[in-house]
Amino acid sequence: MKRIVSVSLGTSKRDKRQEIEILGEKFLIERIGTDGDTKKFAQMFKDLDGKVDALGVGGADIYLVSGTKRYAFRQVLRWVSGAKITPVVDGSGLKHTLERETIRTLQRDGVVGFKKERVLLVSAVDRFGMAQALVEAGADCIFGDLLFGLGIKIPLRTYKAVRRAAAILLPIVTRLPIQWFYPTGEKQEQRKPKYPQVFDWATFVCGDWHYIRRYAPDNLQGKTILTQTLRRADLEWLKQTGARRAITTTPVMGGETFATNVMEAVIVAILGKRPEELSEKDYLDALKRLDWKPNVIPLNEPAAEPPKAAEKVGS
Repeated sequence: MKRIVSVSLGTSKRDKRQEIEILGEKFLIERIGTDGDTKKFAQMFKDLDGKVDALGVGGADIYLVSGTKRYAFRQVLRWVSGAKITPVVDGSGLKHTLERETIRTLQRDGVVGFKKERVLLVSAVDRFGMAQALVEAGADCIFGDLLFGLGIKIPLRTYKAVRRAAAILLPIVTRLPIQWFYPTGEKQEQRKPKYPQVFDWATFVCGDWHYIRRYAPDNLQGKTILTQTLRRADLEWLKQTGARRAITTTPVMGGETFATNVMEAVIVAILGKRPEELSEKDYLDALKRLDWKPNVIPLNEPAAEPPKAAEKVGS
């Protein structure tokens, strides 16, 4: 049995363990939260090294990407450096491929007509494949990198603006503690609604779930939410907000979805290669073998209009 472990800086309340068969192989997939304890987080990468088939980085990013440039959080690289043998992934391989394909698939299959949507992507440097595919699909977008990542009241309306801001800010941001920009530990359970007017404007909200849940208003009436991983409690909360439907980019396992870093770790284990050895084609071929497709979850679908009474003729 192959074993995949996602070590997360997030809350242990979201821990999950699932045995599943994938392409004829048995997998034990685990998510272990460290409640924001960075020493415990780093120690687990040392302790699990060589004992599991792949390790995922949860509740944090190693890399942020803008255009063709990739920036690494030095702090996170140092924490995961204890894993010398086992491959370590943060989901960026799938953010480049799976999330890009998610947008294309939804458009191609007629599930979402992006040219008719007003899209809020809460962070483009975190979901760079998604951001580029949204632009390609012709969506009217707001990118919330400055709004939610830095608390600067400037919505970015083009991906070109994202790239300009990233070129200036990411070399600085990635030298600073990741906790300044992303909720870890118990903060993942805390809601702090921010810039409700941006959410009100949007008909389609997408990106990192912890950003969405933390900053969204209580009213998401009629909106579609696209993200990577949702638990039953998350779906119940979305239903209470009035959201129309949720779409997840990762497959359902045990009635719930795992994060992007977990699914990337699964693919790395299946292919038996280190992440730096994998090409975009490798990821796409693996997704095809897995028969992957976005998972659409109805929440508050509008009721169908009752049929009109037939008009009497010749009365």
